[in-house]
Amino acid sequence: MYVEFALQHAWLVPLLPALAFVAIVFLTRPWKMLSAILAVGSMALSCVIATLAAYGIFTNPEYAEKPLVYATRWFSLGMPGMPALQIDVGVQLDPVSAMMMVMVSFISTFIFLYSIGYMDGEDGFSVFFSYLSLFGASMLLLVISSNLLQMFVAWELVGLCSYLLIGFYTHKISAREAAKKAFVTCRVADFGLLLGILSLQIVFGTLNLTELSERIAHFEEFTTFGILTMIAVLVFIGPIGKSGQFPLHVWLPDAMEGPTPVSALIHAATMVVAGVYLVGRTMFLFHEVESAMQLVAVTGAFTALFAATCALTQREIKKILAYSTVSQLGYMMLALGVGSLTASMFHMWTHAFFKALMFLGAGSVLVALHHKADVWEMGGLVKKMPITAWTFVIGGLAIAGIPPFAGFWSKDEILAATFAEGHYVLFAMAAFTAFLTAFYMWRMIFLAFFGKENPDNHPKESPWTMTVPLLVLAIGAIGAGWLGTPWGNVWAEWIYFGHPHHADPNFIVMGLSVVLAVAGIGLAYSMYLKDTEKVKAKAMAEQYSTAYRVLVNKYYIDELYLWFNHALVDGAAKIFYLFDIYIVDGIVNGIGAFAKVSGEGMRVFQTGRLQNYVLIFFIGVLVVAVLMAFVGPSNAVPVIGGVK
Repeated sequence: MYVEFALQHAWLVPLLPALAFVAIVFLTRPWKMLSAILAVGSMALSCVIATLAAYGIFTNPEYAEKPLVYATRWFSLGMPGMPALQIDVGVQLDPVSAMMMVMVSFISTFIFLYSIGYMDGEDGFSVFFSYLSLFGASMLLLVISSNLLQMFVAWELVGLCSYLLIGFYTHKISAREAAKKAFVTCRVADFGLLLGILSLQIVFGTLNLTELSERIAHFEEFTTFGILTMIAVLVFIGPIGKSGQFPLHVWLPDAMEGPTPVSALIHAATMVVAGVYLVGRTMFLFHEVESAMQLVAVTGAFTALFAATCALTQREIKKILAYSTVSQLGYMMLALGVGSLTASMFHMWTHAFFKALMFLGAGSVLVALHHKADVWEMGGLVKKMPITAWTFVIGGLAIAGIPPFAGFWSKDEILAATFAEGHYVLFAMAAFTAFLTAFYMWRMIFLAFFGKENPDNHPKESPWTMTVPLLVLAIGAIGAGWLGTPWGNVWAEWIYFGHPHHADPNFIVMGLSVVLAVAGIGLAYSMYLKDTEKVKAKAMAEQYSTAYRVLVNKYYIDELYLWFNHALVDGAAKIFYLFDIYIVDGIVNGIGAFAKVSGEGMRVFQTGRLQNYVLIFFIGVLVVAVLMAFVGPSNAVPVIGGVK
């Protein structure tokens, strides 16, 4: 009974946190703890409904082939003799959306709970929880949307919430600038997505996902292959921005200026995974365009490797995690590009647990150290903050790909899928990225939690509202991957595109990934755990100073964009300004000035006084008389009978 209720009322999943947002803004804002309880409780209830609905989906095999969709007409526009534009608002439930519902609501619930301790004493406490509730509601609406226009509305709400939360500390210039940077960067990408959505409506006459999948499968009846390729590329531009893919990744590291729970929410369960989810949701489009699939795969592989190299030299704990997220999102895009929806969604699932865990762990450290973020100034935190430290270690083992932790199974699935499809160059890039990931993550762990203590630091363990979420997420970082083990892969039975993925375990790939992960951790241990080795690491940075500066400055991509903005955007604006001032305004103002001057001249003669007019008349007669006198009558030509 409860399962059937959840299936038919899945719209309550985003509605409950949305109602919490409204209630906090208009009713409970003066009572901080009541606002927090309302936010946490509404998301927890959404998680319960989402879990029951997911149980109903995963126990009915027919939903893997034909999703459960119920919708109502949103609006209809049309003119006589033309097909009407009809847009529905509704819910689409299948294994992918069910998995996402559970993941987003579960992770969000514990991030909300963690926020009670983290934001204690901060100004705008209730407002912060209202923003969190709207953020979670927007992402959940995006997940269950049955058509692309409804999804786009939720997509933009997610962007709005990220702007509000990244810039929550309005007294910090860096936070305000980071919020604007995230908003503008994503809006550039969203323009491409909007063009793609409009093109889909124009060409195929619908935005409903189920109808689009059927019509695009026979796209020859509607359009040409070239137009379909253009649409696929336009749609992909949106996820490039939202999921921080190169070259629109620049906003994501700066987004760390917001409160740490926001960082965890953006990186694990909402903002950045929306782009990957959209590509996965529209796989029926990309599957028909091989070049678009290759674009997704190459973009993902390059982004994964590029971001991993950027993380090698970062010093702030949250920025290291931010570049790690960009890299892991690249993995997910790579999996989609090689055609494995299974591997991509699986890694999204496991990544949510260990990345949320590490971000919340980083927040625990920042609170204990009064927001001192440089990992080189930490050290020895494992003794004073054992829960934070050891749960963080679990997250580090998971993201490095050490079995049996969750990240091993999902990352190995991506590597195996890439290798099986014959993308050997992309496989090599992904494998090297796995080595770099283990190295830079454990560089951070060894510097922050182990080694010699910093006598200037006096940390203490965080309160239970912060440590309980860490413990729960640590369990997920250990066990979430067992759903997708190669032996009896339940995950592949349900989450796939086209047909279930039943690839045999590739022990060579598995062994290689483990060797690379262990090698990365071992190298980090040898370079950063002991003080003497830290000196060697610094000496190496000085020896290879050029490469070090390039990596520290993230390949100067931000500087390049800043130059582009100043030199081209501002330069073009200055040219248009001068054209407007001297050409457009010059012509308009010149005409006005001529009219004004000529009018001033005419005023001399148009006085309105009769004596002036008589005087002018008299002067005129006098002038004529003088002229006649000089001409003389001898020069006059007689006129007789009108003939000269």
